[in-house]
Amino acid sequence: MADSSSDTTTTTTPLLRRERWRNMFPTTPFANSLSLKTTLSAELGGSVGDLGTYIPLVLALTLVCHLDLSTTLIFTALYNIVTGLLFGIPMPVQPMKSIAAVAVSESPPLTTPQIAAAGITTAGTLLFLGVTGLMSFMYKFIPLPVVRGVQLSQGLSFAFSAIKYILYDQDFTTTTSTSTTSPRIWFGLDGLILALVTLLFLILVTGDGDSVEGRRSSGDDGGDRSGNVVRRVRILSAIPAALIVFVLGLVLCFVRDPSIINEIRFGPSKLHVLKITWDDWKIGFFRGAIPQIPLSVLNSVIAVCKLSGDLFPEKEMSATAVSVSVGLMNLVGCWFGAMPVCHGAGGLAGQYRFGGRSGASVVFLGLGKLVLALVFGNYFAKILTEFPVGILGVLLLFAGIELAMASRDMNSKEESFVMLVCAAVSLTGSSSALGFLCGIVLFLLLKLRGMDCARYGFGQSKPAVEEETNLNP
Repeated sequence: MADSSSDTTTTTTPLLRRERWRNMFPTTPFANSLSLKTTLSAELGGSVGDLGTYIPLVLALTLVCHLDLSTTLIFTALYNIVTGLLFGIPMPVQPMKSIAAVAVSESPPLTTPQIAAAGITTAGTLLFLGVTGLMSFMYKFIPLPVVRGVQLSQGLSFAFSAIKYILYDQDFTTTTSTSTTSPRIWFGLDGLILALVTLLFLILVTGDGDSVEGRRSSGDDGGDRSGNVVRRVRILSAIPAALIVFVLGLVLCFVRDPSIINEIRFGPSKLHVLKITWDDWKIGFFRGAIPQIPLSVLNSVIAVCKLSGDLFPEKEMSATAVSVSVGLMNLVGCWFGAMPVCHGAGGLAGQYRFGGRSGASVVFLGLGKLVLALVFGNYFAKILTEFPVGILGVLLLFAGIELAMASRDMNSKEESFVMLVCAAVSLTGSSSALGFLCGIVLFLLLKLRGMDCARYGFGQSKPAVEEETNLNP
């Protein structure tokens, strides 16, 4: 009796005290968004998975259009942190690609107020579609094969650009597209050998991008050697491969041009509100926003929501929430000269491919951007000009392939037909909107062709004749 009472007094109080502290943190609002789904190293590796598209576009806008890099880094860092907390998945923050392409390729290039006007008007459109529920309506009724076609075309477009980054020298001061100048040399600090070594390293460490749990469920563990295979894959998965490759690229920046260290300047630039004239609004809307709006609706909202449902079935994103998120981000940051941004399906695929599974992944990325912006400011553009483009191509290649692989769930020939036609038109016409329209028309024609006309009063005479002949042979 005494023993039981003493046991009770020694075990009850510490357990209650420990349970109180254990339950205190999970009740905080964003604890679930920041809880690691895999390992810390995997989340860190996934955080840089979308930089293959981010860096070239930001660098081109900075060098050609004199965009304030410090302001862009600060606001995109805040966007990363907020979206990571709110969505709980590695939701990317990517440049608006059509606006960036127009801004750099126009002669003369678009000014910062004109770029901001394009971003604000695009954001206002997406905010309107999200708040009114029109975006959710479109997301609900757009056929899946058409969405897969858009994803496939975007993924293959990234992959084609990545191959050109690897094989050829690039000049981002003339265009945001892959401008082939001359074949890349084999050796050197930005040579073909370096790109191939990083490519092989990423394949060795990350494999096909499947997790250990995925290998177990698919039964690809190697039979009797399943334990060894799982242990080896788990060890390799713990290596933040993409982060190592990115840090290697940063180190090579200083090796390629040691004068960067002597000329380095610290501190961010001052924030100021842009003055946007009526001419800036007209140029920004007609040249930048009009081609960007269809791309943002398809790739930044609808394709992102579909892909999030594929990668995170328990956390499929709402089209309304994603659309409103894109609108609010740009309605704030663009007024200060930040680059127009959106949530790209390619960025989500890239971060997932390299280990990002929770909101913590993009929160880490946001904190890194914020530190770089506050420490180096606009001088970071000088550092990025020396970043090995071949390494960016390798990162972009994995992101593109991962996005394209989302289309592998087409189960019938009809679905695959619609998807491939949509992707082909998008690629050859360089317009996701054109491919989307062709996909919708093709889908409706195929459904019309297979429609049972008897339900609408057509074609009923033939069954009646057949019935009469059966009764009177």
